[in-house]
Amino acid sequence: MVTKQELSGLPADADLRRADSLAREIFSDVANKWALLIIEALGERTLRFSELRDEVEGVSHKMLTQNLRMLERNGLVDRKVHPTVPPKVEYTLTEPGRALRATVDLLCGWTHQYLGHIETARGRFGA
Repeated sequence: MVTKQELSGLPADADLRRADSLAREIFSDVANKWALLIIEALGERTLRFSELRDEVEGVSHKMLTQNLRMLERNGLVDRKVHPTVPPKVEYTLTEPGRALRATVDLLCGWTHQYLGHIETARGRFGA
């Protein structure tokens, strides 16, 4: 996917296969409809779990929980637990999460721009 010349500041013995493997893992994690919708819903704001569930139409409690954990594990979402009864948990995009959201917005823009072309092509295949 990349060469050492493309990545500045890497040591000469950098393991590009590991970097590519990590990139594939992250792409696999975030390239699902729920993760992308969660990223979009969080945008530039902080939301509680129930608010996120309301924003992401159709997501189950289980899928929202799994995706939030995955996004947190990948450093894209911060989870803050307030010591109250019941606990108040809030989710916010991190700086890398906001950067990914900008990329997602570009993909959505591309989809809107080429929607007619895509529908025409799919129509030829009966899809």
